[in-house]
Amino acid sequence: MNNQVTIASPLTDSNSLPWRSLKEIACGSALVVAPHPDDETLGCGGAIALLRSLNLMVRVLVISNGTLSHANSQKFPAPALQALRESETLSALSVLGVEANAVTFLRLQDGSISAQYKGAVTTCVTYLSEIAPRMIFLPWRYDPHPDHRATWKLIHTALSDSRLSPQLIEYPIWDWDPEQRGSLPESLEVTSWRLDISGVVQLKQRAIAAYRSQTTDLIDDDPEGFRLTPEMLLNFTRSWEVYLEAKI
Repeated sequence: MNNQVTIASPLTDSNSLPWRSLKEIACGSALVVAPHPDDETLGCGGAIALLRSLNLMVRVLVISNGTLSHANSQKFPAPALQALRESETLSALSVLGVEANAVTFLRLQDGSISAQYKGAVTTCVTYLSEIAPRMIFLPWRYDPHPDHRATWKLIHTALSDSRLSPQLIEYPIWDWDPEQRGSLPESLEVTSWRLDISGVVQLKQRAIAAYRSQTTDLIDDDPEGFRLTPEMLLNFTRSWEVYLEAKI
């Protein structure tokens, strides 16, 4: 029996979260880690654009190949879908001011990052040691999606092995869905806040639109294919983003 005491997620009342300015968080070069192609833009598109507006280096590491979004498509079998999703990522990030040479695709199999993360730790340690980011944006550790939780674990493990200690900022994705959102352990020390992205929100919206495979009927031969609903997209196209910082 689980007697762990829990508390409500900060996203339950996100409109009341305090504000932080970019100057408060910008401490140097940044790395944005995305479990799937599009998570970096959905969760952090505004922050990316703001950081680039200050001419700060922003790199992006995409962990999975994203090929489960339309697994039954005949028009876009896995290799073609991977290429499409990577091209969408590069297009979206170009809108936000990130050049293609700052984007790395790890290409783990979508849907099973947890089964592959041990083998990817060494790769990530080498990558992190080479770029030595001052701050890392990574998925919220309690995100309902297992690939997102596994991505957090992968980066946390790689950081421990690399002995780097950048500022860690976590971003929610599927927690925005009230039906999937869970409660948090009472023992968790977490600080939640909002970043004003009103000055770049139109750029972010354009970047999201670059992901046509995820937001339109571009791939129309898979009835079970994934598509972000208008309701879900509203959480990412507003004039602010939510971030969380928690002690390990």
